[in-house]
Amino acid sequence: MRQGTLVYDKDMARYDIRYGLDDYHGGLFCGQGMEVMVGSRWTRTRIEMDREWYLVGIPTRVLDGLRVRI
Repeated sequence: MRQGTLVYDKDMARYDIRYGLDDYHGGLFCGQGMEVMVGSRWTRTRIEMDREWYLVGIPTRVLDGLRVRI
């Protein structure tokens, strides 16, 4: 698994995972599974889109900067 940070890509209008300065996952799609760091534990989730992007079962509206692994 690779670990990175969620970032929003305005050009693609979707979230991506940034692994390094110029190293990106390539864009996330609805239903894509991942783990997100919640407190000190990794929690399985998936990304979805309604009116805005959200992570299923993760109680936050701010996705930018979350540590994830995929």
